[in-house]
Amino acid sequence: MGGWKNTYAGLRRPVQCAIGLIMLAWVLMAAALAGTAMAATARPAPAPQDPAGTVLVMGDSLSAAYGMAADEGWVSLLGERLASRTPAWRVVNASISGETTAGGASRIVDALARHRPDVVVIALGANDGLRGLPTHDSAINLARMIGAAHGAGAEVLLVGMQMPPNLGAAYTRAFEQNYRNLADRFDVALLPFLLEPIALDRDAFQDDNLHPVAEVQPRLLDHVWPSLEPLLD
Repeated sequence: MGGWKNTYAGLRRPVQCAIGLIMLAWVLMAAALAGTAMAATARPAPAPQDPAGTVLVMGDSLSAAYGMAADEGWVSLLGERLASRTPAWRVVNASISGETTAGGASRIVDALARHRPDVVVIALGANDGLRGLPTHDSAINLARMIGAAHGAGAEVLLVGMQMPPNLGAAYTRAFEQNYRNLADRFDVALLPFLLEPIALDRDAFQDDNLHPVAEVQPRLLDHVWPSLEPLLD
């Protein structure tokens, strides 16, 4: 019996060793599979692509969505349109209600350094006109803004405005001509009159008869778009 016991014990040791090796292999394989699954789960999502470029809008209340939700204004709608392009563009709306050309000229250098735009839309002057400020001063301020944008390597779209005739024929002519002169002098794109599509429609304006309602903001964007789109290419 002792011989059979010794023989059985001798046989059992190799078998136990083989079973142990098989179990170890299964454990290692399971660990490897689990590690692969965890790695797949933990893999970070692809980083969002950088925008193709940035459009900076320097305007007043007409561009700052006065009297409506910010996302209803034409600049916000422009952002949505450019975000859908491939590759997408980013829009920064630096417009401030009540802004004059002097205010824009004082802010533009900081805005250019902060946002590094590829295109700058300058839509200022309405408040200068409503206050009867000298058109010569407005021209100097707009020229400074255009020069700063060009110095930063950005294209410029100059968006003009027109004044009502009660300010006098000479003033309204000089005011409108400012934008044309600047566009010619600095060779920049010009949209002569932001409100042209709606200017004669009283229902397109809020109770103050100065600021467009939310419903016409898409029309303003469609008016700006043909002048802006070439600068994006």
